[in-house]
Amino acid sequence: MDTWPQPKRPRLTAWLLYRVQRLLAPSAFHGWLGKWLETSAVRYRIFTGTEKSIKKEIFGCRMCGQCALPATGYACPMTCPKQLRNGPCGGVGGDGSCEVHPSMRCVWVVAYERAERQGHAADLQLLQRPIDHRRWGESSWVNYWQHRDDDLWTSDDGLDTAPVIWRPEPALRAGRR
Repeated sequence: MDTWPQPKRPRLTAWLLYRVQRLLAPSAFHGWLGKWLETSAVRYRIFTGTEKSIKKEIFGCRMCGQCALPATGYACPMTCPKQLRNGPCGGVGGDGSCEVHPSMRCVWVVAYERAERQGHAADLQLLQRPIDHRRWGESSWVNYWQHRDDDLWTSDDGLDTAPVIWRPEPALRAGRR
């Protein structure tokens, strides 16, 4: 098995996937289902294994446990060889090809094309927070239904406020206390 991700064009249309997302949005039932699945290691393992098989086939899913598909036109950014979650690298070819796998289209070009066709291009401007690597292998559906990824993406890029930079007080810099 090749462990290096390769860009993947999703097998289902974005139109269909945006509608499925609405059906699977967090609800009282889905919250209950997520809790029920987590109360049994066997149920959770079966559910997660099924999710992995389906999402791998459709999206090339790598089971990061923090699915960004709804904000990326249902093109998985984790299939980017550089695993860039906030847009393409500087090496995208003029024809939209991937820098690492030139015979394939850049995941982010695919994401833009799919999102734009469905009127969701603005979603690509959302900032994808870094993933929590402790969540690898977990069910992203259960995490979604349990609201564990509510702040996975944001429109706040943090640029409205200057970053806090620690600087020692002048007396400490001079070696005095």
